[in-house]
Amino acid sequence: MILFRKFRVLILMVFLVACTMHIMIDLLPKLEKRATGAESGDGGCQCAHHTGGESQGWGKQRARTAAEAGWPNKHTLRILQDFSNEPSSNLTSHSLEKITTAGDRADSFRRMKTSAGKADDHKPLMGDASGGRIVPSRAVSRLSRLFEHPLYKVELPPLTDDDTLFNVNNDIRFYPRATGNQGWHNEDGNEDEEEFSPTEEVTAESYPNWLRFHIGINRYELYSRHSPVLDALLKDLVTQRITSVAMKSGGTQLKLIMTFQNYGQALFKPMKQTREQETPPDFFYFSDFERHNAEIAAFHLDRILDFRRVPPVAGRLVNMTREIRDLTRDKKLWRTFFISPANNVCFYGECSYYCSTEHALCGKPDQIEGSLAAFLPDLNLAKRKTWRNPWRRSYHKRKKAEWEVDPDYCDEVKQTPPYDRGTRLLDIMDMTIFDFLMGNMDRHHYETFEKFGNDTFIIHLDNGRGFGKHSHDELSILVPLSQCCRMRKSTYLRLQLLAKEEYQLSSMMEESLLRDRLSPILIQPHLQAMDRRLRLVVQVVAGCIEKEGYVNVVEEDLVGDTATHRGPGHR
Repeated sequence: MILFRKFRVLILMVFLVACTMHIMIDLLPKLEKRATGAESGDGGCQCAHHTGGESQGWGKQRARTAAEAGWPNKHTLRILQDFSNEPSSNLTSHSLEKITTAGDRADSFRRMKTSAGKADDHKPLMGDASGGRIVPSRAVSRLSRLFEHPLYKVELPPLTDDDTLFNVNNDIRFYPRATGNQGWHNEDGNEDEEEFSPTEEVTAESYPNWLRFHIGINRYELYSRHSPVLDALLKDLVTQRITSVAMKSGGTQLKLIMTFQNYGQALFKPMKQTREQETPPDFFYFSDFERHNAEIAAFHLDRILDFRRVPPVAGRLVNMTREIRDLTRDKKLWRTFFISPANNVCFYGECSYYCSTEHALCGKPDQIEGSLAAFLPDLNLAKRKTWRNPWRRSYHKRKKAEWEVDPDYCDEVKQTPPYDRGTRLLDIMDMTIFDFLMGNMDRHHYETFEKFGNDTFIIHLDNGRGFGKHSHDELSILVPLSQCCRMRKSTYLRLQLLAKEEYQLSSMMEESLLRDRLSPILIQPHLQAMDRRLRLVVQVVAGCIEKEGYVNVVEEDLVGDTATHRGPGHR
């Protein structure tokens, strides 16, 4: 009987100890968050941080205090396991980002002026505007000569309020809280947040570069040819301190939304393949990987073709530990981090495909390359319309699309709005050439700005499945051009110019890509493939001209300055 009583007392003591430990575990996260906030005053970009100490793995990091590591140890492991039971686990990654961005913005705005002052102290050398490698200064750059050619100097017509995406009122001062995010309001009801507001007069020229980029968008282009904002924005993508990270909802592969200290945002596509890897011949186009270097190269190609329809993209080397894992409040992303057998930091996130341990993204040891594409304006401010590409593929293993079996398919398209008027069909031809040069078969939809109606250009978004093969030319991408036999004169003349030895496309691309931090972006076989594909495009157009005549194929858009934009999309 006495032994039974002692046993009951022992059981009771064990129960009390267990309850005490659970209470302590529940309180630890709040203490960690408070301690982390007190010690987070180290500013500046962490992308160049040398991870010699951290490359030993997380064994040493787990020995740190919870406030220093910011990563689950034996005390916080239970919290990671219980994420699925919390109400917030039902939120999407995007909604989580909206909730947490407000606090980050207030803190970063406090340091905005001081960081800007430090940036002014550094005067970059030639070609360093994007924060990339230094381009050797030559007497005359071949790329500069290309951009000085008359074909690259055709001016836009005078812009009206209807032709600009935003009408800037110089009397209105910029406040970051005016983004429509209700989370900016001080929950405590005090007015301390007013100290973050600028006190001096703020003009459009003093806005952050991402905002100046948004303001510069018009009916005909995303950015002007020689805009100083473009180079400044590319540099921001590489050097701005990252303040928060979350997964982008939707999509077949993992993409991250990164927010910077100046409130700008960019889409991060991490490196999945080396530059030498080709898409296996047995892979379907819809199961191919998305390549970060393809996004970077697509932006430069679009600029060289003078389309200017791809948002600015720059390559960046990101510290997975300091700039992703320690910054994200996205629990679904956070819990996918692990250490590989090779002692490298890895994660895989959540997405439709390729988000598993077998397809994890691993650093060396925790540094990973990626592309950062500047965000377009928020959809609440500038709505965009999504259109189904008439030459969309079937995305089926056995079925073929209608255009693949009907040689007269283009005649039907020409009778269907918005392709029956204006320049939309010519924009499709531009996009077709753009995709063929980089081997992109994944163009199922495209977008336009709703404000401009049907009289505007096509935005060339999502180019990650380009540059997958350099030993094969997918001629089916050129079917729209061969079926319709239509092209702008400006595009036709620029293609002929880039086919010449003096302005060879591969040489222009090679020089342009040297300005990126991750250079070399493309290996030589991909550059040579572009020259080969360009010759094929010229041959297809020549065949069309021979069959239907020059006047019926080449659309005049270069007759005088006032006639340059007879329809939107012309330059």
